[in-house]
Amino acid sequence: MSVLKAIGADSLFGDVQRMDKRQFFYQVLSFGMIVSSALMIWKGLMVVTGSESPIVVVLSGSMEPAFHRGDLLFLTNYPEEPVRVGEIVVFKVEGRDIPIVHRVIKLHEKADGTVKFLTKGDNNSVDDRGLYAPGQLWLTKKDIVGRARGFLPYVGMITILMNEYPNFKYAILGILAIYVLLHRE
Repeated sequence: MSVLKAIGADSLFGDVQRMDKRQFFYQVLSFGMIVSSALMIWKGLMVVTGSESPIVVVLSGSMEPAFHRGDLLFLTNYPEEPVRVGEIVVFKVEGRDIPIVHRVIKLHEKADGTVKFLTKGDNNSVDDRGLYAPGQLWLTKKDIVGRARGFLPYVGMITILMNEYPNFKYAILGILAIYVLLHRE
């Protein structure tokens, strides 16, 4: 028994060979429409929530017990809402690509109306000044990606697995692409 027969790839390639050009083009077009729809939904969520990233995954245990690694957070970032002590915010720091999910622990308001704040992970023993950019002691509103409004526990674990094991990600994407291209409905 060959490897192709063992994984069922011989029938898969047979399906592709039996497709005429019009069917294959239709399947590729359907795949493109699915990808385009996902991008439009993402952009629509960005507009509705006011956040550049309306959905994020918690990547570490620094916010336990409030959020666990793999929890999916839903964010909003409306400019008219003031930041409050106790709120859980997602922020980006200059020089780091990955946003951080932590709680606001201190607020510092200046006479001119500008607000600066300090954050800390619930499960961390010290504040986040060590995570901020060199020389930065406080965060400002421009650093905020969004505020946590809701979550789904552990739904983001698939994202963590795909980032930690790139071959798993390529396998999943390949299987999805093959399914879309060969599914004839």
